[in-house]
Amino acid sequence: MTKAQVKEILDRVLTWPPERQEDAARVLREMEEQDSSRLQLSAEQVAEVRQRLANPSRQTIPAEEVFKRFRTP
Repeated sequence: MTKAQVKEILDRVLTWPPERQEDAARVLREMEEQDSSRLQLSAEQVAEVRQRLANPSRQTIPAEEVFKRFRTP
């Protein structure tokens, strides 16, 4: 995407209702925050996420199990 195309989109955003403009601004702020985050996925993790998105499993695990797996010892 060229800078001109990005500017064209951003100019259109300025014509949206204020609530939608705030939504767009929030999303862009979150993207900036993600870029500066120390937390980054490895190439293997990115591949795993893409694979799981392409082939979603119908299996789920309880929230307690999720929290247990991510808890720091």
